[in-house]
Amino acid sequence: MHYHTMTIAGLERQLPICPVNENLSIGAFVIFGDAPLTVACAKALLERAPEYDYIITAEAKGIPLAHEMARQNGDRHYFVARKKPKLYMTGIFEVSVHSITTRGKQSLYLDTADAEMMRGKRILLVDDVISTGQSLAATESLVTQAGGIVCGRMAILAEGDAQKREDIIYLEKLPLFNPDGTVKTEE
Repeated sequence: MHYHTMTIAGLERQLPICPVNENLSIGAFVIFGDAPLTVACAKALLERAPEYDYIITAEAKGIPLAHEMARQNGDRHYFVARKKPKLYMTGIFEVSVHSITTRGKQSLYLDTADAEMMRGKRILLVDDVISTGQSLAATESLVTQAGGIVCGRMAILAEGDAQKREDIIYLEKLPLFNPDGTVKTEE
């Protein structure tokens, strides 16, 4: 297996390079279980974050980041767009999404009780990596349907075309890779 070395929020990490198809591989960035990296990334993003009332992230890899950002900022609540409706939900909003790291169509759900809390509030969208932007767009659609006001879009890493977007605040660029582990050059 090939690895890509990156410094993220001042910490060096080795990202395994994983194939997506015969022409494309990606650097797998997972903050699950990496408490020092999660804490450092949350701090670095909060230093650049616009004013907001609540944070929202899509399930699942952005959850530790959203939690740590909320904890460091003293927020009492944050939201998670879920992949499946849960029994405790009082009702749901639903949006469908296609993601580079998830096979097939995926839906995201938001509890109507959460939607009530975010109506008219400034909502900050956060995720670990933004690549195609499909998950981000679906989460933004949920916020909009709920009556929330998207005040910013943040990620630890931007991959591929997301690096060119001016509406995303991110810490580092994550390159795309060839199957042999070399960095893809723009065509």
